[in-house]
Amino acid sequence: MFAISSSSKRRRRALGAAAVAGVAVSLFAACAGQGSGGGGAGDPNADVTLDFWNPLNGPDRPAVEQVIKDFNASQDRITVKNNAQPSDVMYQKLLTAISSDEGPDLVAIHAGRIPNFADKGALQPIDAYYDDSSFESEAIIPNLVDASKFDGDNYGVPLNQATVLMYWNKDLFQAAGLDPEKPPTTWEEFADMVPKLTVDENGDGKPEQYAIALADHETIPVWQPLIWNNGGQIVSEDGKTSQLDDPKTLEALDYWVKLVRDQKASPIGLGGADSDKLFQTGKAAIEIVGPWMTTAFDEAGLNYGITRPFGGPEADTILADVVSFTVPSNVDQATRDAAFEFIAYWNSVDGQTTWADGSGFPPTRSDLAGQELGKNPYPAVFGDPEVIENTKVLMPGVVAGPTITDNIFNPALQRVLNGEGSVKEVFTKASQEVQEALDESQE
Repeated sequence: MFAISSSSKRRRRALGAAAVAGVAVSLFAACAGQGSGGGGAGDPNADVTLDFWNPLNGPDRPAVEQVIKDFNASQDRITVKNNAQPSDVMYQKLLTAISSDEGPDLVAIHAGRIPNFADKGALQPIDAYYDDSSFESEAIIPNLVDASKFDGDNYGVPLNQATVLMYWNKDLFQAAGLDPEKPPTTWEEFADMVPKLTVDENGDGKPEQYAIALADHETIPVWQPLIWNNGGQIVSEDGKTSQLDDPKTLEALDYWVKLVRDQKASPIGLGGADSDKLFQTGKAAIEIVGPWMTTAFDEAGLNYGITRPFGGPEADTILADVVSFTVPSNVDQATRDAAFEFIAYWNSVDGQTTWADGSGFPPTRSDLAGQELGKNPYPAVFGDPEVIENTKVLMPGVVAGPTITDNIFNPALQRVLNGEGSVKEVFTKASQEVQEALDESQE
């Protein structure tokens, strides 16, 4: 079994419930390698089957499967088995699965969740991947590499980057008397458009059409970049101090809560899937989302455009949502090395060309950024160098990141949207909870 780094040993804490603690005990007691296929634990030339867990279960799944198929056909020793599943299901069972001999050999994890799993000792550092020049890791966009760093080690290799851009429905713009080729570029321009794009035909207070579909839970971070672009933050850059009560943060939240709650720019209570459906069915004029939705919107026959989201008063930073390959801590070296070979193929020119053309995602390689890689036009849009240069990952390296987002920020946002307290009251209290979570994670 791979040794856990001393830094991870120092940082591991009791997991709380006895059942979860039992998982941790069995996890670190396990010594067998995960890779199936005889002799994988000791023989570097043995056949290996890699059980690859990932949350790529949407319109991008066929592209994942094509790259896997191409890799499996490119050599005769390593077989990758795709095990795509809903992200919430995968994350819920991952710790338990890693502690058993039935667990994954390779896992794709959203970068924001990597510190949490690494802190529990579930993942092994894989800096060795970056030390092997044959893998061409120097071609990967640097901020994607940095997204999976934690406590001095790197626990992942980028699988994808999802720059989150603004989609607008040109037909709805034209019907509202707006120029269909001129989406809003600032908050003020968008606010001016809200009365024209929000349509309540019978005046019952429930619009039939909304200016924007802005999810407030079970979604990618769409509210957090609004805070960034007013000069605010969720936590400080060093990840140690809450900034939810910073005046710039509160000002941004107050501005957007009023647009949504009082001017009905968006429905309240949308999850990510609800937001996608609202735009897909022509009931919202704008959505801020990633490249994975291009296929679905094309199939719906929408007449839409894609551009960078409207900028705020102080910045126009764009969210980069990164998913990284990770290796469980109880995977042996031979299996890990086999996983490295697949990861290197995925991030090769051939692998990234197939992935980008099939999915619409921009490539992970800087030498392919902004290029037309096939018939699919979207990788060049989402990978435009001017877009990539202005991206930011949410709370990289912060162990408490998932807790802050899922258990503190989103519930607080929903409370103020539903009129259960002012932004200042609710988020000042939420800031205290964020600080407690940060302090606990650093003990």
